[in-house]
Amino acid sequence: MKTNRRNFIIAATAATASTTLPAMATTKNTYPIVHHVFFWLKNSSSTADRDKLVEGVKTLSKIETIRELQVGIVAATEKRDVVDQSWAVSELMFFDSLEAQKTYQDHPVHLEFIKNYSHLWEKVVVYDIQNV
Repeated sequence: MKTNRRNFIIAATAATASTTLPAMATTKNTYPIVHHVFFWLKNSSSTADRDKLVEGVKTLSKIETIRELQVGIVAATEKRDVVDQSWAVSELMFFDSLEAQKTYQDHPVHLEFIKNYSHLWEKVVVYDIQNV
């Protein structure tokens, strides 16, 4: 009985992988505009300030032109010369168009975020990307 169950699980896993992996490999991000922001905290050792900023960034998801929002903190990956771990919080947003990104920039929720949370950061760097 254990052998049959094990064989079934192995076969099911292989079947799932054979249909899922090719789809994942060919999936292309359909959002042509990417907005990536990095924040450096005034109080870089404060977990409370970092968490408060994360909370604030997540409020931006209410803006209807943002198709996807990812919020992150520095990962504890291997230290290498090419990896910048000096920032504290990151937001990664995807938009359908330059106009949609502009709507986000001028949106009251974004302006409120800046008003309520800018006291936490000392530096912000933005990378806006257009897929080619």
